[in-house]
Amino acid sequence: MPTLQEIAAYAQESAQKQGIQKYDVYGSTVDETSVQVDQGEPKQVKASQRSSVIVRVWNEQGLVGVTTTTDVDPSGISLALQTAADASTFGAKDHLPDFSPEATAPTATVEYETVPASDVQDLIKTLVRAEKAVLDAHPAIASVPYNGIAQRQVDRFYVNSEGAQRREERSYASLYLYSKTEQEGRKPRSAGAIRVHRGLPKLDVEACIQEATEKTLSHLDYRKIDSGKYLVVFSAEAFLSLLDAFSNLFNAQSILDNRSLSTAESLGTAIAAPLLTVYDDALHPDNVSVETFDGEGTPTRRLPIIENGVLSNFLHSAGTAKRLGAQPTGHASIGAKVSVDANFYQVMPGQPSAQTLSLETAENVVFIDDVQALHAGVNALQGSFSLPFDGWLVNHGEKVSIESATVAGDFRELLKSILQVEAKAEVTPGGVCPRIWVESLSITGEA
Repeated sequence: MPTLQEIAAYAQESAQKQGIQKYDVYGSTVDETSVQVDQGEPKQVKASQRSSVIVRVWNEQGLVGVTTTTDVDPSGISLALQTAADASTFGAKDHLPDFSPEATAPTATVEYETVPASDVQDLIKTLVRAEKAVLDAHPAIASVPYNGIAQRQVDRFYVNSEGAQRREERSYASLYLYSKTEQEGRKPRSAGAIRVHRGLPKLDVEACIQEATEKTLSHLDYRKIDSGKYLVVFSAEAFLSLLDAFSNLFNAQSILDNRSLSTAESLGTAIAAPLLTVYDDALHPDNVSVETFDGEGTPTRRLPIIENGVLSNFLHSAGTAKRLGAQPTGHASIGAKVSVDANFYQVMPGQPSAQTLSLETAENVVFIDDVQALHAGVNALQGSFSLPFDGWLVNHGEKVSIESATVAGDFRELLKSILQVEAKAEVTPGGVCPRIWVESLSITGEA
């Protein structure tokens, strides 16, 4: 891939030749290798190198044309600028996007170790060993039908006609193990685990094997659960899945599109119990894909979203910030339309809880490890959800797997019904979060 200075130079040269005064270019290249295995043999080995470049051009009327290309060489950028300039004639006339006012502001200094890609044979050997360890853990574990190990090298950049120049390189690897049991006269049971780090040598393979095995075995002895209202504990992954499913609560673009549970006047109002505080922090040290700038070149930062239960900030692009009289927050993704997305959640305790709850002493508590079918069971515009889940009924520390059940409720009521945010946080691919205790949620068991 050319250097950042080379990309900026030939973009500027091509723009001058074509009479283009205002433009920006965001792009990335990804080198990826992934492996799947089946019963000790490679099932699928894939390697790819792909580039994605988005070019925006503003014409003399201020209308914007957008195009994409996979070429980052001079001819590719030149053609993309020409195509975007032609498309600008047909650009939307309402709420025109503009450069981020922070596109040339300094980005955070982040210490990040980029790990060189490992040989594909090392990926295969690691995954074969992990699969075997899970299969050997118990006779009931018959297969690991879903598994995978992958590594990525990512190079991303942003330049514009006002002199903004950003570039960063990142690497990360991931391991996923999802096992399945088979026992005569019993239903198949499944569970999985995932680990992500900055390269294959740093992946905690043993911890992934142990978690996948322990979760799977914990579901062997399952029972039905009576329908009713229960005290519920959400794992970090389960709570973050719900939080992200209802992220329109704090997404400025969703608010401006009238597709949010909040309005522009919701800032400063209490939307959760004062026990809850939530940040979005792309720069968090546990975020293996840390990014120091967004698709518009805006520096990312640690942004408080909910502080002691109070909605304190929206996620913004440059356009939404301008329309709502705020500052860009580093959450923009550019394309035909600029979108706004969360980066990496950090959930933590707010005000101290009035009580101390523990799975070791609590009675008749439902511990939800993973929620499923979010695409079908969430109505983000009404706030309601009804989701199947994997979990256990817990009494004084003894966990019994729940055969089949769904959890249902209103997410806004859930936030206000939080009884405890535990102190110890767990790192997941989507963020850092402790276990969350919620009062009186509806659980429907299998009839």
